[in-house]
Amino acid sequence: MAATKYVFVTGGVTSSLGKGIIAASLAKLLQARGYKTTIQKLDPYINVDPGTLNPYEHGECYVTDDGAETDLDLGHYERFLNVKTSQANNVTTGRIYQSVIEKERRGEFLGKTVQVIPHITNEIKERIQLLGNTGEYDIVITEIGGTVGDIESLPYIESVRQLLWELGDNNAIVVHLTLVPFLSAAGELKTKPTQHSVKTLMESGIQADILVCRTEHELSDEIKEKLALFCNVKREAVIQSIDASTIYDVPVMMHEEGLDTVALRKLALPDDTPPDLTQWNEFLDRHKHPKSEVTVGLIGKYVELQDSYKSILESFTHAGAINEVKVNVRSIHSEYITHANFEQKMKGLDGILVAPGFGERGIEGKIKAVRYARENGIPFLGICLGMQMAVIEFGRNVLGLQGANSTEMDENTPHPVISLMEEQKNIKDKGGTMRLGAWACDLKKGSLVQKVYHGATHISERHRHRYEFNNAYKEQYEKAGLVASGINSDTQLVEIIELPDHPWFIGVQYHPEYRSTVANPHPLFVGFVKAVQLHKKQQTNASLA
Repeated sequence: MAATKYVFVTGGVTSSLGKGIIAASLAKLLQARGYKTTIQKLDPYINVDPGTLNPYEHGECYVTDDGAETDLDLGHYERFLNVKTSQANNVTTGRIYQSVIEKERRGEFLGKTVQVIPHITNEIKERIQLLGNTGEYDIVITEIGGTVGDIESLPYIESVRQLLWELGDNNAIVVHLTLVPFLSAAGELKTKPTQHSVKTLMESGIQADILVCRTEHELSDEIKEKLALFCNVKREAVIQSIDASTIYDVPVMMHEEGLDTVALRKLALPDDTPPDLTQWNEFLDRHKHPKSEVTVGLIGKYVELQDSYKSILESFTHAGAINEVKVNVRSIHSEYITHANFEQKMKGLDGILVAPGFGERGIEGKIKAVRYARENGIPFLGICLGMQMAVIEFGRNVLGLQGANSTEMDENTPHPVISLMEEQKNIKDKGGTMRLGAWACDLKKGSLVQKVYHGATHISERHRHRYEFNNAYKEQYEKAGLVASGINSDTQLVEIIELPDHPWFIGVQYHPEYRSTVANPHPLFVGFVKAVQLHKKQQTNASLA
C-alpha cells in the first residue's frame, strides 16, 4: 500500500472561520472519490481534554466510542464522513505535555534537557502520524486549532514544518483558511489581512499550498489573481468559501470551487474519478424542501450559545430531512421557567426535549417542562440529565415521593431516585471519571423504544455522566407505569425509561446525538420527530373539527 498522505489545515486572521467544516468538507469529497480518509484535531489549549471545559468556553464536549472526551469538531467529522473517530483524533497541548513529562519522569530521555524542540515537537509529530501509521487511511487531514501567530500554536506549526520536510514533496500539503473582509465604508473586499496571515505562516517556514478564503461577497477574478500573486500560490489554489445557508452545502460548494481537485493534484494522487455525492445531495434536497414544519422546545441551561447543543441541533437536521419536515428548535432557558410562566413558555410546542447538563442550576424548570409534556400528551425526549429529570418528576408527582431528587443536586434527599454508582462515591478528581464511551443496552421486547430501533434487541450507545437511576426504586416505578425498557445487562443499570400509556415519552441515560450522521440519522431522533409531526397533525385536525 502507498504511504499515507497528509493535509494540514491552518487558520489565520480570526478564529471561528470554520476550519472544522472546511476540513470535514474536503474529507467528504476525498471519501466520495474513493479515498479512505480521516480527520484529527490538534487543540493548543493546556486542558488535558475538553471534558472539564464549560460549554460556554468551547461549545459542547463530544464523546467517541472509546470514551474520549473531545472537541466538538469531531462531531462534524463523524456527521460528514459517517466514520467513527477515537482518542487518536483529538490531541490537546495538555495531553502532549503530560505525556512528555511522564516519559521524563520514567527516565526515557536518558538525563537529557527536555525542551520544546525536539521533545514536544517529536511527541506532536508522533501523534499526527498515529492514524496514518495504522495503514487504514490513504489521507489524514489534520486541523490545527487556533490562529497562526498565536503563541500556543507555535509548537504545532513547527511540527508541521518539520513533517512537510521529512515527508517530502507531494506527500503533505497545507490548506490555509483565512478571512477576506468587506469594508462597507469603502465598499470593497480587502486582501491585506490574508497577505499578512500567509506572511506570518511563512515566517514559521511554511508556505501555504491552498488558500481557502472566507468571505461574505463573491471574490472577483481580479482579487483571486492578486491573492495568488502576493501569497505565492497558484491561481486555481485560491478557493472562495462564501457564507452558506447550511454547513451541509459546503462540500458541494468546495467541489465547485475545485478544492478536492487541487488537493489531489498537489498530493500527486489520481483525480479522474468524480466524487459520488448522490446520497449527500438527496439529503440536501429533502433538508431544503420540507413538506411541513414543527416546533420543538429544547429545554437546557446553556441555550445562549448554539454550540453547547451542537450535536442535538444537527440530529434534528438529519431526522427532519428523512421525515421531510422542518424542525424549528425553540431554545428555552430552564433557569427562567417558573410556576407562573411555564404554560406560557410551553405554548405552541409540538414536542419537548430536555437536554443534558451538569449541576443543580435550572433543574426545577426542567422538571416543570417534563411534567407539562407528560400531563399534556406532548411527545417527549429526555437525554441524560433530561432522563433523570423525568425520573424525579414522576417520583414526586405520580409516586408521591416528596423531595425526590438526585444526590447530585441534594445530598440529603429523602428519596435519592438518582444516585451515584458505588464505585463513583469516593472520587475527588472530576476529569475523566464518568461513565464514558459506548456501553451496551438490552431493549425490552414489545417496548416503544424497541420499535424505534427497528426491532433490535441489543444496542450500543455513548455515555457521559456520573449519576444513575437508583434500582432500589425500580419496582415502585414500574408498578406505577414508568417502564425501564433498556438495561445494561452487565451492571443492571437502567439506560432507558418510557411511559407506555403516553403517545411518545422516552428518556435515555446516554447521548444519541453523538451517533447521528447525514448517512444514518439516529433512530431516536427520527422516531421523536415523526411523533412530533403526528401530534401536530392531530392537534390541527382537532381544532378544525
